[in-house]
Amino acid sequence: MSQVFKAKHAQGDVVEGICLTAHDGFSARYDLDRINGVFTRPSHKLFGEAYNNKILVLDTAKGGVASAWMIYEMKKRGLCPSAIIFNTVNPILAQGAAHGGIAMLSGFDCDITAAPTGSSLRVDPKNQTVEIL
Repeated sequence: MSQVFKAKHAQGDVVEGICLTAHDGFSARYDLDRINGVFTRPSHKLFGEAYNNKILVLDTAKGGVASAWMIYEMKKRGLCPSAIIFNTVNPILAQGAAHGGIAMLSGFDCDITAAPTGSSLRVDPKNQTVEIL
């Protein structure tokens, strides 16, 4: 039986895939090796994990303009998450995801990081939903 979570904010296209989940923040500038596609900040809960074509489920966005353009650059190189889901997101990172064409949802009534890593998700920004399949 699937679970469905409703977001307050959503953008992008429908995506299905496997998630990487952590109750941690996200900065494209400081947390990632954008050339090799892995989390590289040693204190990050997803340290060493590959993020390409994964749905990232994280607590909050960190960073500003640099993270926004880095998301766009990652998408152009084809080495990026397929979607990013946050409990809370800042406007700059949301803008970067929109510019890069990466689905993003945020603002749930529960802690979305409770979705276990490895779960299959369906992200539907038009309906503002995340479904654990």
